Amino acid sequence: MTSHPILAQRATLNPYLLALRLALNRLRWDLNPEALRSRRRLHASRDRHAGSRAVILCNGPSLLSTDFDRLAASDAFVFGLNKINLLFPRTDLRPGAIVAVNPFVIEQNLDFFRTTGIDLYLDSGSYPLVGRRDNLTYLHSAPAPHFARDCSVSVYQGYTVTFVALQLAFHMGFTDVALVGCDHDFSSKGPANMEVVAAERDADHFDPDYFPQGATWQLPDLAQSEASYALAREAYEAAGRRVLNCTVGGKLEIFARMSLETFLAD
Repeated sequence: MTSHPILAQRATLNPYLLALRLALNRLRWDLNPEALRSRRRLHASRDRHAGSRAVILCNGPSLLSTDFDRLAASDAFVFGLNKINLLFPRTDLRPGAIVAVNPFVIEQNLDFFRTTGIDLYLDSGSYPLVGRRDNLTYLHSAPAPHFARDCSVSVYQGYTVTFVALQLAFHMGFTDVALVGCDHDFSSKGPANMEVVAAERDADHFDPDYFPQGATWQLPDLAQSEASYALAREAYEAAGRRVLNCTVGGKLEIFARMSLETFLAD
């Protein structure tokens, strides 16, 4: 277990160093030919689904309460997050796209990401591991608290992959977006963002082997996640769009609640 993440940060805030670090990070990615290809793919997907609706499959335990057959029969576009492939043995539903930005998740799910034909949106830092694939678009992340309505340059991770998926959904033009399985509640406790080793059984995700025993993961930062969700809500509302929480239970109250059945029937 590492020291507290806050103590690992610089004690001073130097805007010159911050700006330099951001510029160099972006420049390093732009020098990679894959950066241009991914930007072209992102430009091509801008507003592609204008006026449509989407469902984001988050990874909390309540995801298993979802009526996957009804969702599969609907016209909603489905985003999956992180290790959503662990759900596949339980349902024939397959997402139209999968989003993952956490380095531990990507490394642990590497075999799937290297072989699936589903459209992938992965953090650009994973390029050395995953490489170039025709169904893969890389997202460059910048540590600036901002909701990117256009994801072709950079996105803000917002301490949760769900926030990245919300930016992508907006970028693609979806008018109404529903979250399911977004419990926003973890039994694992400790300092936010601290790296920990998983116990024998994962009780915080829809599959008990999501983070198998001995796997490294980061404890959630629920406060920062809520701040990011508030940014998403404001961006969608300003554009006359909606994010709805269709999760069964859970503790996320930033977004208005609605049953998935009602969302799909609207």
